[in-house]
Amino acid sequence: MITLHQARTLIAAGEARADALGVAANIAVLDAGAHLKAFARQDGAVLGSIEIAVNKARSAALFQAPTEALWDYAKPGGPSPGLENSNGGLVVFPGGLPLFDASGALIGAVGVSGGAPSQDLDIAQAAAAVLLA
Repeated sequence: MITLHQARTLIAAGEARADALGVAANIAVLDAGAHLKAFARQDGAVLGSIEIAVNKARSAALFQAPTEALWDYAKPGGPSPGLENSNGGLVVFPGGLPLFDASGALIGAVGVSGGAPSQDLDIAQAAAAVLLA
């Protein structure tokens, strides 16, 4: 289970990376059950990205995989075309990462939205990296 302290630490690391990139981001941290644990909307972050950040984290938690990996299944011609329409709507582009503890158990997920998909992924990776430190 991800603790509130860990979630807040992830948010702070994500905010620092977003600042370094010049991106105003929404950052969501969910627990392993895909319930919101912590959230931050940086000044200037687009309102429409709030739900995207949460849904990126939810998608990563539900499938225990980075959101961009889900595209391989959901794309036309993939094994599960339209997968993004399941589970109340999934996000299948970069910016959502599952979070695991030292034993490999899922403890939560982080989702970022506000920049380009590559920037969102960069920010999510910086946030997730604090768990490994």
